Amino acid sequence: MKIAAECAIQAGEAMLEIYAQDFEVEFKSDDSPLTAADKAAHRIIVAALEQTPYPVLSEESAAVSYEERSSWTTYWLVDPLDGTKEFIKKNGEFTVNIALIDQGIPVAGVVYVPVEATLYLGLENGAFKVAQCVGKSIDELIGSATSCRISQSPSTPLRIVASKSHCNDETRSFIADLEARYGAVELVSRGSSLKLCMVAEGSADIYPRIAPTMEWDTAAAHAVVRAAGGAVFEFNPSVSAADYLCTPDAQESFSAMLRYNKENLLNPYFVVSGLCK
Repeated sequence: MKIAAECAIQAGEAMLEIYAQDFEVEFKSDDSPLTAADKAAHRIIVAALEQTPYPVLSEESAAVSYEERSSWTTYWLVDPLDGTKEFIKKNGEFTVNIALIDQGIPVAGVVYVPVEATLYLGLENGAFKVAQCVGKSIDELIGSATSCRISQSPSTPLRIVASKSHCNDETRSFIADLEARYGAVELVSRGSSLKLCMVAEGSADIYPRIAPTMEWDTAAAHAVVRAAGGAVFEFNPSVSAADYLCTPDAQESFSAMLRYNKENLLNPYFVVSGLCK
């Protein structure tokens, strides 16, 4: 994970050099945008992670067949630049995402925010946030980390993360259910995987994502949420939105945890829960 943190920061610095310039935008076969920053970050991260014993699956890698991936018990799952649209808009809300997946579960993760020089870490011993990362050694980063914890009780008003570009009818219905239970709510939004990190650090209570994402979009921040005491559940439209703000044992009676390395790398819809009591 030290290697992952170091190369995430290096990739972020390479991105910022391109971010400060005029750059061209390509489009992949699925019409998603691609920039030189995506490619540069991918090269830096893959070169670093190849020093470890684990294979690497990156959004910008050549396709890896499920036949090959299915034999991986532990591997790196990488989104070199999560939030390419935000990068193009130059609003600063993009991240570097690196997750370590074991048996389909994100057991550790790094989310780096280049514009803010801020690092989120999800580790076995907890979740952490490190500010002003540039120029620090890995030991200095660890020494200056502060702990992240989910909210222990619902905020007043309840804080709901709502995607700026994916607030559809299903999401609005989910929010209405929470309003019926908690009264007035506050809608907050950030780009990329920062939405999950908001729940992990306790600045939001719940994040419904009732719209498509890929496994590499969520894995690193999912690890941070897990380490902070929260959870990411598959969305179940047959239950009340308020049920997602209960204990993990109660949740597991109606919804499964989000898992990784499926044959289809498209995520099911999900809810990031602060597990308020």
